[in-house]
Amino acid sequence: MSLAPRRPPHRHHRPAPLPGRLAARAAAQVARPRFYRPGKLGPAATLAIRAAAVLVLIGIALGGHWLDRDGLRDNSGGPIGFLDIVYFTVITVTTVGYGDIVPVSASARMFDTFVVTPIRIFVFLIFLGSAYSFMLRQGWERWRMGLIRRELKGHVLVCGYGRSGSAAVAELLERGHAPDGIVVIDERADRLRQAEELGIATVEGDATHNHVLSIARVETAQSVIVTPGRDDTAVLIVLSVRRLSPHAGVAVAIGEIENEDLARDAGASIIVNPVSFGGQLLAQCTNGPHVADYVADLVTRGGSVELRERPVRPDELAAACATWSARRWCASIAATAPSASGTGRRRRSSPATW
Repeated sequence: MSLAPRRPPHRHHRPAPLPGRLAARAAAQVARPRFYRPGKLGPAATLAIRAAAVLVLIGIALGGHWLDRDGLRDNSGGPIGFLDIVYFTVITVTTVGYGDIVPVSASARMFDTFVVTPIRIFVFLIFLGSAYSFMLRQGWERWRMGLIRRELKGHVLVCGYGRSGSAAVAELLERGHAPDGIVVIDERADRLRQAEELGIATVEGDATHNHVLSIARVETAQSVIVTPGRDDTAVLIVLSVRRLSPHAGVAVAIGEIENEDLARDAGASIIVNPVSFGGQLLAQCTNGPHVADYVADLVTRGGSVELRERPVRPDELAAACATWSARRWCASIAATAPSASGTGRRRRSSPATW
């Protein structure tokens, strides 16, 4: 790990956080309030409402033509009856008519122009919207989601989009992580809708089930963040993830200290206990007012100092080995050197001095 000065964000600049503003910085990351309530109508009810709207519009056109039937003329020479009105109305609303029955009076022509023509447009839009909603959109979405899933690789999988999960996603995005490289799993549709507004792919389901994790392509995920809000659920998710993806890094949030060993035995790579960490941080604050601000400055994107972890370079490893060899050589010389009394007795050097 290394401490490095943080470079300013590319998109916008903002001043460094002031001491004592930890609560303000956390509040700034909270999403804006949004009113949402899922719809109660299913596909069949929606289709029935649209069919009823079409019938109402056709009924309006039928009533107008029947009241002004004297303004219509049948080219065959016969009288205009009710069935003729039904036939003329349907072919006029759905098409442009065949010319066997035509309006001849001014009132009939104005009714077709200003009433029947808008009705024809509305009916066409209803038919087009229904076809798109129930056939084209579902097929398109299935094809698009399948294509995205096949190309999904090296992504971050977040199991649980509650307070901890949403905060983790917000920090990933703040650090420059692409939204299309994050996948969120949750059982609540309102939480998933909030993630979708950020451009993140979502999977609605229980993350403890293997098929749900497979839909999210956990096998090719680089890292998995487990934040379901319950320790037992978190341990079960870690077991499922570790079985499907043995090499992925798994970070889990645990609320009880006694459950940390269970999560570690389940295969978690990193265990974060917000409760114990918060208590330790509060205890450290009794020694000074800036400890909490400094720790938050290290782990968040908004601070002026960034904590990074990277692999050791070969030149750094060689330098460290050379330094260690030199210290051991000096320690061996000191061990064989004669004592102050001149007895020449061998002294053992402590490994801590190497």
